[in-house]
Amino acid sequence: MKRRTFLQRIGSILAILGITEAEWLSLGNRYYQALAQPSPRKLALLIGINQYPKTPALSGCLTDVELQRELLIHRFGFQGSDILTLTEEEASREFIETAFLDRLVKQAKPDDLIVFHFSGYGSRVKLETSPDIMQNALVSANASFRSQDEKIVNYILEETLLLLLRSLSTDRVTAVLDTSYYAPTPVLGLKSRALPESVAKLAAEELDFLQQLKTQKLPSTPIVLAATSNPKQSAREELFSGFSAGLFTYALTQYLWEFTPTTRIQVALSYMENSLSKLGSKQQPALLSSQKNQHLTSLSPDGIIGAEGAVTAIEEDGKTVHLWLAGLPPQVLLYYGVNSRFTLATTTEELVLRSRTGLTAKAQISQIEGVSLQVGQLVQEAVRVLARKIHLIIALDTGLERIERVDATSAFAAFPYVSTVVIGEKPADYLFAKLQQTPSRYGLFSLSGELISNATGEAGEAVKSTVQKLAPKLSTLLAAKLWRLTENQGSSRLPLKTTLEIINNISPRVIMQRETVRTFKTETSIQKLLPTPIVPIGSQIQYRVENQSDRPVYLILLGLNNNHTAIAFYSWETPEEPNTADTKPVLKQVVISPGETLTLPQTNTASEWVISGPASECEHQLIFSTAPFNGTLAALNPAKYSTAEEGPISPLLNSLDVVQALLQDLHNASALKTDMNGTAADSHSLDVNNWASLSFSFQVL
Repeated sequence: MKRRTFLQRIGSILAILGITEAEWLSLGNRYYQALAQPSPRKLALLIGINQYPKTPALSGCLTDVELQRELLIHRFGFQGSDILTLTEEEASREFIETAFLDRLVKQAKPDDLIVFHFSGYGSRVKLETSPDIMQNALVSANASFRSQDEKIVNYILEETLLLLLRSLSTDRVTAVLDTSYYAPTPVLGLKSRALPESVAKLAAEELDFLQQLKTQKLPSTPIVLAATSNPKQSAREELFSGFSAGLFTYALTQYLWEFTPTTRIQVALSYMENSLSKLGSKQQPALLSSQKNQHLTSLSPDGIIGAEGAVTAIEEDGKTVHLWLAGLPPQVLLYYGVNSRFTLATTTEELVLRSRTGLTAKAQISQIEGVSLQVGQLVQEAVRVLARKIHLIIALDTGLERIERVDATSAFAAFPYVSTVVIGEKPADYLFAKLQQTPSRYGLFSLSGELISNATGEAGEAVKSTVQKLAPKLSTLLAAKLWRLTENQGSSRLPLKTTLEIINNISPRVIMQRETVRTFKTETSIQKLLPTPIVPIGSQIQYRVENQSDRPVYLILLGLNNNHTAIAFYSWETPEEPNTADTKPVLKQVVISPGETLTLPQTNTASEWVISGPASECEHQLIFSTAPFNGTLAALNPAKYSTAEEGPISPLLNSLDVVQALLQDLHNASALKTDMNGTAADSHSLDVNNWASLSFSFQVL
């Protein structure tokens, strides 16, 4: 169909869509409506495509659109009527480009805020005008058609989209592209948002449109956030708790719920990459823009504090509310238990979680009288309830023969803390599959298809034998999963700031910084943070921890290195018994006094922490509590452990026992009242006023 025909028809179509969106998304007297500036306007165009003709369907693109829409409305004050969504067959090339022109180009004014989002397949196509160059392109819902026995691809060139973004009359533009362009070699059944390169011709209308854009004045310098930094990386989606979503979109929106995006984009990308890493992905988001002002200028919440979600509906009884909880870390959401509590952002009143399905939940207000509930009110985490029995979930690859799956299921069942699922049917932590290069060997993989170090059997070895050898590794991986469930940088009410530094006999060089954002109101001063922090081999490092609370704070450091071996920080001291020659060192609590700063380890030769090779990736979790870690130290202190001569960082041998003791210590520190409305004895209840958990991930090169 000709472009002018679409221009004639799009008005009525968009009018219909606009009414539908307004009726569906209008949330009445929203809490932050008063904070939304009447001028400038905030406009958004959100695209999501799961179903493509004659192409394997994607699963998470419509969820991505929902994640973005709820974020924009509740966190950034967008009006539902100013957000246009095109999904499935609506998202044809013609409709996308015409909607962009009609809803954004024609309506946007200087200083207006614009957000564009695309979730779907990407690909590469060769143009007749430059046959030696492959061009990146977004795959529309009407991906291809035939004209005179010739296949035509109906893609939107990435170049076209970037020119459209630049044609807007405002600089406050952010685009999010959750797609990729290089179709990977199929790896263990994992989904990638990329189709193979196309040798078909590109639609003539798209080429004509591109040439028109090249002749226009392009005043804008948009921010373009891409799902991958390496062209050959894959944008992945994953099955979560009752829904699928793009990893990048989920990480981005979760970050923006909890954090005020006043820092440089590179800082935000670091947080997102850290989140993706914990989900088993090596995907590295990227900033495609080249402008100097690399801040999220088009996503300003006008100083609104962060949250874990918002009230989306109130039932007739006036005490039951529906919640949207996309601000919770994705690895936490799956295990978020009944009787967890939230506070309304403007009051101290609590909402008690009664049920949850995917990203939505129902909660009841703990006290009714005098409370004014409103749709759109932000909710913040107060108490996190986690089951005491949480399993490590191993997905069995579909490439395994039936008898191999039966044997693997039986072998993993011997471990009381391991469950198995078929890949793609339920959420999982790791994947058990054959090695592609040696099909007679079995091994454990991350969800991105990366082989876990020291987690393979021998060639020709039976499935059960390989699984039995995995016992120590499985215990360590579950321990890491459990300590990641404590992460609460966004919700903790303990004012703490932690900085990772390289010291190397010179003034400390900052690598990363984390702080509890609900308690620090100033923007972080770290402006040189890289998306992927790097620590050179041989570096001496330390953590600098500031306790700005009015209480002593106790600290435990646990970690995982690249071969998935657990480590811990040990603070040894020798008791003062002058006449005992064989006195053994004992562990002591690491405590930081109110208002004090502590370096970990202490900067002296005896306790230096040097990062050794080979090249690897490291993950450290710094966990704080207002009460001593008595149980944790008892679990850390068996005679088999090292002494101070071996340095402050040593292997964590009984990692699962230690982490289970740590969760119990955090539970005890919370000292919650006994009126938790029936919180089960088989759960841990953690109060944000009494614990903080900060995550650090970096590369060693």
